[in-house]
Amino acid sequence: MIEQIKNLKAEIASLQATSADEVEALRIKYLSKKGVINQLMADFRQLPPEQKREVGAPLNELKTLATDTINALKEALTAADDMDPNLDLSRSVAPLPLGTRHPLSLVREEIISIFSRLGFTVAEGPEIEDDWHVFSALNFAPDHPARDMQDTFFIMRDPDILLRTHTSSVQVRVMEHAKPPIRILAPGRVYRNEAISARAHCFFHQVEGLYVDRNVSFADLKQSLLYFAQEMFGPDTKIRLRPSYFPFTEPSAEMDISCNLCGGKGCSFCKHTGWVEILGCGMVDPAVLDACGIDSRQYTGFAFGMGIERITNLKYQVKDLRLFSENDRRFLEQFQAAHL
Repeated sequence: MIEQIKNLKAEIASLQATSADEVEALRIKYLSKKGVINQLMADFRQLPPEQKREVGAPLNELKTLATDTINALKEALTAADDMDPNLDLSRSVAPLPLGTRHPLSLVREEIISIFSRLGFTVAEGPEIEDDWHVFSALNFAPDHPARDMQDTFFIMRDPDILLRTHTSSVQVRVMEHAKPPIRILAPGRVYRNEAISARAHCFFHQVEGLYVDRNVSFADLKQSLLYFAQEMFGPDTKIRLRPSYFPFTEPSAEMDISCNLCGGKGCSFCKHTGWVEILGCGMVDPAVLDACGIDSRQYTGFAFGMGIERITNLKYQVKDLRLFSENDRRFLEQFQAAHL
C-alpha cells in the first residue's frame, strides 16, 4: 500500500484542469465516497495494527494533498472566469493619456508633403556649422552684421564655428557634392542671438528650398510658391512678390499672401493691409553657384526660405512663439484634431 500511496501522490501533484467539469471529475475520482482515496481508507481498516502505524501518516498526507490540489484548481478557474477578457495585463496602474504630434511637426510635414508633389526631396545637415557654409559661400560680406557675436552663437568664441543661423547651409553642402538638376527642401532648427519674447526666440525652425537646373526662371519660382500657398492656406489664396535684398539671391523678393482671416479685406492681424508676409525668395546669385562648384553660365536656380513657426501662426492663429517650446499640455492638446 505504501508504494500505491507514493504513486498516487505523484499523480495528484501533476493534476491539471481547464474547466469546472474537469475539476469536478477529479474530485469524484479521488475524494468521493467511491473514490480512490476512500477505497484506500477502507483497505487501511483491514491492516494489522503494526502496519497501520506505518501507513497511516502517508495516507493522511495523500488525502490532504488531493484536497488542496483540487481546491487550488477550482480557485484558479474561478479567478480566470472573473477576469475581463479585454484586460491588458501589461498596462501601467495609472492611465497614461495618448499624446499628439507637435503643431510645428504637423506644419513641417505638411510643407514637405506639398513640395514633394513638385519633385522636392528632403536634405539635412549639421546644426553646428562653419563660417564657409553659413556665410562665405552664400555671399555674405566680411562685415555683414550677421557675423557679429550679438547676432550669432559662436562655439567657444571661435569665429569659424557656430550654430547655423539658417538652413541655407544645407543647400551649400548639397551643391558642393551633387550635380544639377538639384531640387531639395532643407527643414531644420536654426539659432540666432535674440531676446525671447512673444514674437522672437533664440531658436526656431525653417524650411528652405532650392532648385537648380538649366533655364530655371523667376516664373518657375512664382508658380511653385503660388501652388504652395494655395495648397497650404486654401485655393482662394493670392500672393504678391515685393522686391527685397538677400546676399545669396539676385533678384530677391519677399512673398505675401492674402490674409486668411479677413480674406484680404483688412483686419488687425494683417494691420489692415490685407496681406501677410510669409517667406523670402529669389534667384540664386551666380556667385553662390560658382562658389559651390556649379557653372553659373550653364545653370540657374531659385531658392526660398520660410519660418515654420510663422506658417503655424498663420494656420492656427498662435500669437506667442514661446508656446511652441514650453510643452504646456493645455496648449498641445488643442492640436489632437489636427493630428487625426
